[in-house]
Amino acid sequence: MSGFSRVSVCLAAFLSVSAAIAQAPPAEVTTTDATDVAQFQTIEEKWDDAINLRDQYKLELVLSPLFVDISSTGDITTRNQQVVQLISGEDKTVHLEQKAISVRMMGDAAVVNGTYTLHHKVGAAAVDEKGVFTQVFQRVRSGWVCVNSQRTMLREDSNAKHKKPSTAEQPFHIPLFSKSDKDKQ
Repeated sequence: MSGFSRVSVCLAAFLSVSAAIAQAPPAEVTTTDATDVAQFQTIEEKWDDAINLRDQYKLELVLSPLFVDISSTGDITTRNQQVVQLISGEDKTVHLEQKAISVRMMGDAAVVNGTYTLHHKVGAAAVDEKGVFTQVFQRVRSGWVCVNSQRTMLREDSNAKHKKPSTAEQPFHIPLFSKSDKDKQ
């Protein structure tokens, strides 16, 4: 076999293996187990404590310098703006509780979905805002920091009958469909 033929065969073999590796699905994408949810719940609790105790240092440890937050009303803020809001303390009644429900790990990134309750003032009235969140975390050194957070307030159905509280260990329901007027006939 000539030198050119050997190089051609080696190159073809290398390209075949490279193409097979490139088409293989990533093995790191999984739905996580309870230990990962517990790990991110601990981070959520640190975030809650930072807000509830108005602790700038704790908040900076949880949020990436690249952090972007999209509130349930559509307001977009950065980490620096979040810290300023925390320090200025215009609303002394702010209280946050977050509960991680699911975590998807993708290498050095994780997507956390959960529920939240945010107690705050709107004008002179106190409001308990309940909703769901999606947060994206990045692994940095030996820990995780949040790079993006988006909250969605759950709508309250004023016509709904009072439901029994869920007995599930982790109740999590996103209403996608509502009953139509046809059901009343």
